[in-house]
Amino acid sequence: MSDARKAAGKSSLADIYSHLPDSPSEKTLEQVDYDARHWSSPVKGPLKPGTTEHKKAMADMFRETFNPYKPSVIPWPKLDPETLHRITSLPIWDIAVQTEGKARLRMAAYADMLDDPDVKDAIARNAWEENRHKEVLARMVEHYGIPLAPEDPYIEPRDTEWAYLVTGFSECWDSFFAFGLFSLAEKAGLFPMELIETFEPVMQEECRHILLFANWLAYHRAVMPLWRRPWFEMRVIGVLFFLLYERLSLVRSFDDNGVEHTQDNNFTVTGAQSMTDKQVDFVELMELCLKENERRFAGYDPRLLRPQMAPFAARMALGGVRLWRRLRGRKGADAQQAA
Repeated sequence: MSDARKAAGKSSLADIYSHLPDSPSEKTLEQVDYDARHWSSPVKGPLKPGTTEHKKAMADMFRETFNPYKPSVIPWPKLDPETLHRITSLPIWDIAVQTEGKARLRMAAYADMLDDPDVKDAIARNAWEENRHKEVLARMVEHYGIPLAPEDPYIEPRDTEWAYLVTGFSECWDSFFAFGLFSLAEKAGLFPMELIETFEPVMQEECRHILLFANWLAYHRAVMPLWRRPWFEMRVIGVLFFLLYERLSLVRSFDDNGVEHTQDNNFTVTGAQSMTDKQVDFVELMELCLKENERRFAGYDPRLLRPQMAPFAARMALGGVRLWRRLRGRKGADAQQAA
């Protein structure tokens, strides 16, 4: 990349991070919230990936469902000591802030290299919203005095397509389980409703983000020259193996005072017990994740593609666990009968 292009890229990223995608809305909060969750394309007929109609619907959906809330005016609720300890002890805040920081840069860098105005606009808006998520988390940890490990410098990726694929697939996986955990926390009542309501728009934005990624992936594959497809699919497989390795690892770092911070890369799967004071059954949790996943996507045009990887894995795991429990139950019944 030339020095001139690097300078132009930095200017573009700064512009993405410092300006709202649209002017503040004059709609009521209720109408804005509804519009962020419901959208349909006026185009009749199927939205086939690779067509202009599909590409435009993907971009229009993301732009027209934008929620103009501002982190600077979020009224963080006062927490009792027990709730405050429960929140501050979760091993997620370092990795959450850093993940959003990486995501905003990777998406902005990928958007900067695109020529198609519709796709470029949608992914640039996604980068801006990731930056807002980082700001929400940063303001929350500051308000509640949650200690964080120092953030490593955010470096623009050399391989922008690989970085965008890593971020996109990671969000698809994490969001699926986060939907269930968020609902579990709300039902358990261990966290104040004001805090739940504060993060609700953020959760719905994650739904929009992975909806955009799933349709970008289908569109990208459809318009890609056939000779590039084998290499691209190998890269996708490589990304999935990389994410599997990352999810199986713990990250340890130390802050300026020498205090160790253990960050759980797989908290969205393993952290259910932190959301409730009751024993969490695996089958019930997976069913809740599937239910919440369907609920959050229900308001968007059904012709747009939904992420399938995490729901498919959850259904396969559910089938395996149910079969194992049935077999174990039969063995127990046979043993009792024999006795």
